[in-house]
Amino acid sequence: MSDVAPERSARSTGETVIYSERLRVPVWYWVAAIGVAVILSAEVHMGSPGVMAWLPYVVLVPFAVWVVSYLGRMRVMVVDRDGERLLLAGKATLPLSVIDRVAEVPGTAKSAALGRQLDPAAFVQHRSWVKPMVLVVLDDPSDPTPYWLVSTRDPSAVAAALSPQPPS
Repeated sequence: MSDVAPERSARSTGETVIYSERLRVPVWYWVAAIGVAVILSAEVHMGSPGVMAWLPYVVLVPFAVWVVSYLGRMRVMVVDRDGERLLLAGKATLPLSVIDRVAEVPGTAKSAALGRQLDPAAFVQHRSWVKPMVLVVLDDPSDPTPYWLVSTRDPSAVAAALSPQPPS
């Protein structure tokens, strides 16, 4: 599941969150990871009975939990920070001022976008369990990156949040 946050303000930082989503892993990833860790631990347990038989359980099960937690930590956000709109994808930040256009990449076109059509200089934040993506084309002559490809469960909401706002 994803966390999609409506517009809200963070008083302490002067930041308004327009869109926020955490790209969590599916439940079956948790079941598979813990299952594999338990099976491997049981294999080692059968081969070395005694006091050290519990050690693989203590090491492998928490490691499996950590790996799945680590995989599901990426957050995609669009924020207004001190009057400037930003796209945050993981640890990367992109200001709206360098964005030329935004397009949605449906799940059916994902393999083409990440395959032969992918520019090697592109910035990619890809999560295999999230099918749709958003394509953000850049217009910054000082940056060699032509575009960003970012996994998101709701590319239309990200595209709408990144649309230029009329001056007030």
